[in-house]
Amino acid sequence: MALDALTRTRTETDSLGSLQIPTEAYWGIHTARALENFPISKRPISVYRDLVCGLAMVKQASARANREIGALTPEKADLIDRASQLVIDGQYHDQFVVGVIQGGAGTSTNMNANEVITNIALELAGREKGDYAFLSPIDDTNRSQSTNDVYPTAIKVGLSLDLLTLLEELDLLRRAFLDKAVEFHDILKVGRTQLQDAVPMTLGQEFHGFATTLGQDHKRLKENAYLLYEINMGATAIGTGITTHPDYGAAVLRHLREITGLDLETATDLVESTSDTGAFMSFSASLKRNAIKLSKICNDLRLLSSGPQAGFGEINLPPRQAGSSIMPGKVNPVIPEVVNQVAFAVAGADLTVTMAVEGGQLQLNAFEPVIAHSIFQSITWMRRGMHTLRVNCIEGITANRERLGAMVGSSVGVITALTPFIGYAASTALAKAALLTGRNVADLVVEAGLMSAEDVAKQLSPARLSGLEAVTAAIPIVQAAEDVV
Repeated sequence: MALDALTRTRTETDSLGSLQIPTEAYWGIHTARALENFPISKRPISVYRDLVCGLAMVKQASARANREIGALTPEKADLIDRASQLVIDGQYHDQFVVGVIQGGAGTSTNMNANEVITNIALELAGREKGDYAFLSPIDDTNRSQSTNDVYPTAIKVGLSLDLLTLLEELDLLRRAFLDKAVEFHDILKVGRTQLQDAVPMTLGQEFHGFATTLGQDHKRLKENAYLLYEINMGATAIGTGITTHPDYGAAVLRHLREITGLDLETATDLVESTSDTGAFMSFSASLKRNAIKLSKICNDLRLLSSGPQAGFGEINLPPRQAGSSIMPGKVNPVIPEVVNQVAFAVAGADLTVTMAVEGGQLQLNAFEPVIAHSIFQSITWMRRGMHTLRVNCIEGITANRERLGAMVGSSVGVITALTPFIGYAASTALAKAALLTGRNVADLVVEAGLMSAEDVAKQLSPARLSGLEAVTAAIPIVQAAEDVV
């Protein structure tokens, strides 16, 4: 009996003919053809939850608008509205089965949504799936719409919703770096430029810098998100609004703003908006910026933790897995490494988006499916990457205080702090002497009679070296540079 139920079908017909559809499926013939035509990614659109929700929100807003303007009966509009809400609430997502990569500029995705929502609505009405004479996926659920305004609008809504979770994770990561900045606020270390020793700073300042750059990216992502708020609902096929009621555009915008909570607006030129995908390119670029800067931070973490004996060895990353099948005890920085790879993928996805945006012709860009997939994947991977970086790495970082202190104590870079008092030439000579002899810079300055031990100690205090305490005045240079041996 169970096997019999699995093999039962219903017959559905489109302009190309008839197909047998599994009885339990909420999708229909248009979706079935897409499954045959596009076995490319083997990834259904349901992997992007917010894209599915965006589609359902557009269908719900359209149903309410069509009821308001008299294009749908209250009964039909209510059924579509209720069915859409079930999808928004997270139900039936497994029925959104068309592949993320598809031809047809998203028509298969739109029809998948139309069919699923229609068949849910039919069941709510006590009808059988496929009873399209009572409620039609095209004539009713897709009333006043075209793939060419539904699909880009659903993508924009879905990306806007997805971005909210990314921003939450980004802020948590920023706060994790800030917590480490506080923990490491008093630990002096040698700063580096071009991988060479520079001047002292604190480890806290370094981690605070990481937090600041992530905070800047948080702002840039929010700014670029507003580019997604311009929609083209009411444009239908190419922006002329054919088949729509004159009042539909304003009505659907109002309802969609209420449903999504987003500050959406209708494009002033629907022909331009239907063919232009520049907003996706700009948004993708902001994701790439964030990914690349995060990758640079991960490079720094790998350098700072390198060793542990023959590298920098300034910090310790939490050990997450054995690092080698041949070298006992080896532990690799696997968490920063995986985030690096996420960044590489995001950069590649951004190039894909750029090429797809350029590839559009005339009144429509047929390549929005790969644009949507690329950006949704970037957001998804970045969110997960940030989470694992925070939980499995940043929160468990510790500092090698003794090693850091020893490196600062033996670094000739500290003499930079004394150049306002003894001059650049004298500082250069003493730095060379310190490198040749291995002696402490402070001792050489005092022995040369350039500064007193008390003044040297004051200027080389952790607060002064790290810039936390401003130097307000200089003492006179007491000896010419050429006299320093």
